[in-house]
Amino acid sequence: MLTRRKIIGGLAGCSVISPVDVLARPKSHILHAPAVHRNTPAPKPLIMLDPGHGGKDPGAIGVSGTYEKHISEAAATELYRQLMASGKYRVAMTRSEDRFIPLEGRVELAQKHQAQLFISMHADALHDSAVRGASVYTLSSGASDAQTAALAQRENSADRFEGPAFHGMSPDVQQILASLVSEETRRGSAHMAASVVGAFKNRIGLLNHPSRHAAFVVLKSAEIPSVLVEMGFMSNHLDEEALRRAEHRGHVVTAMQLAIDRYFATQPRVVSG
Repeated sequence: MLTRRKIIGGLAGCSVISPVDVLARPKSHILHAPAVHRNTPAPKPLIMLDPGHGGKDPGAIGVSGTYEKHISEAAATELYRQLMASGKYRVAMTRSEDRFIPLEGRVELAQKHQAQLFISMHADALHDSAVRGASVYTLSSGASDAQTAALAQRENSADRFEGPAFHGMSPDVQQILASLVSEETRRGSAHMAASVVGAFKNRIGLLNHPSRHAAFVVLKSAEIPSVLVEMGFMSNHLDEEALRRAEHRGHVVTAMQLAIDRYFATQPRVVSG
């Protein structure tokens, strides 16, 4: 949008033209203000999909040997395809192949793309092999429960694969991650988490109290609502078996698309200027 300041600033850089000079020129040389298109549609929101782990970091290894990194990539790729086919969104992925990306690098990619939503997709493992079901996580300085605290600790340790150059992050730093997130971002993340739980209900099996929170490094962007979705647990043979099937992953992805549609349908659109 042209503002008075921009117009004045633009004219200030031009040489002074007298009225006589303007009238003496052919009409084709007379300067006109550019047209303002008031009905230009807002750009489609950009969603950053983050398949967990990759490369030298396999993530969780299932009871029959399935790697989490392959499950997360397969599901994220299918979700990418469906979201693009809907025509409603622009979509990017932190990785579209089997390669390692540090946690901080994933956040930076989302910020570089100016994403409006960040979704990290996982299928982790727990010590208790009886636990199964999907769940969704948001950032908080403290964990909602001991199970989630252990989960966040394992996810945050993924950068150990980066080698000696990685200096790690002290517990004190992790405790203040949540303070870096704006209240608006926090509300957006909670809203998306609720949308995921609502879309999964009656479609995908859920953990008890499926919406949880902890200090996940990959969710620390201050500007972008972010969630981490656990599609199930590789430590449970039923979850692992289900996630290996394209049909089941298709159900997960369809529920994820529904959650995203609901999220953007009820979020106020913010147009950057």
